[in-house]
Amino acid sequence: MPELVLAAEAETNPFLPAIYDITWSLVVLLVVMVFFVRFAIPRFRQILDDRAEAIEGNIAKADDAQRKAEAALEQYTAQLAVARVEAGQIREQARADGQRILAELREQATSEANRITATAKAQIEAERQSAVQSLRSEVGSLAIDLASGVIGESLNDDARASAMVERFLADIEATENTAPSAGKN
Repeated sequence: MPELVLAAEAETNPFLPAIYDITWSLVVLLVVMVFFVRFAIPRFRQILDDRAEAIEGNIAKADDAQRKAEAALEQYTAQLAVARVEAGQIREQARADGQRILAELREQATSEANRITATAKAQIEAERQSAVQSLRSEVGSLAIDLASGVIGESLNDDARASAMVERFLADIEATENTAPSAGKN
């Protein structure tokens, strides 16, 4: 019997399947292969192609957006440079206007000070003239009273009294004018 087992084993290899198993396996493999070749692989290709197109479109959009951003950056940089130049010009114009306004204000202040000084001088001169006139009349009446007392007669004649007062004041002014010039020499 052991010989029989060995003979049966010799004809069939346990590692090789039976022919019907190989045949049916090949049929199933062919059906699965046809399914993949006809349906699955084209669908996967379509999905991959769509995905590749979407990626390429996104890359193109990103490149376009980057170009636009670079162009906008260049434009903004140019506008910033122009704005800086304009700001510098405005600052310089403002400085010039400020200096001009200061010069005008100084000129106005100087003319106002000169006007006030001239007005004050005129007012002082008018007050001096008024004081001189007042003093002349008082000195004149005092001089007439004094002269009346010295002479012993009344000097009521206005023409005579005025002439005498004028002469007296002229003598005093002449004395005052010659005294300072003598002190200077």
